[in-house]
Amino acid sequence: MSTALKSEEYRETRRELDGWPINITSYRVGDKWYCSIDNVSPGARFARAEGSTRAEAEATALEKAGRYLKQTRRFPTDV
Repeated sequence: MSTALKSEEYRETRRELDGWPINITSYRVGDKWYCSIDNVSPGARFARAEGSTRAEAEATALEKAGRYLKQTRRFPTDV
């Protein structure tokens, strides 16, 4: 008999971080929470974290994402 673990309490949230639109995905597997953050378009994941609570996992991933986004150069666009 297999005891496969499955994700539970899945949540996906969109928000803005330092002027960038991001998608925050968090879920629980067993006793551990996981969070990943991607840029909305094209959807590339650039920060991940885990923790004992959803809040802890999301806070750690958001802190990492903030550091990465501060290093990203933006070029002005003339439309």
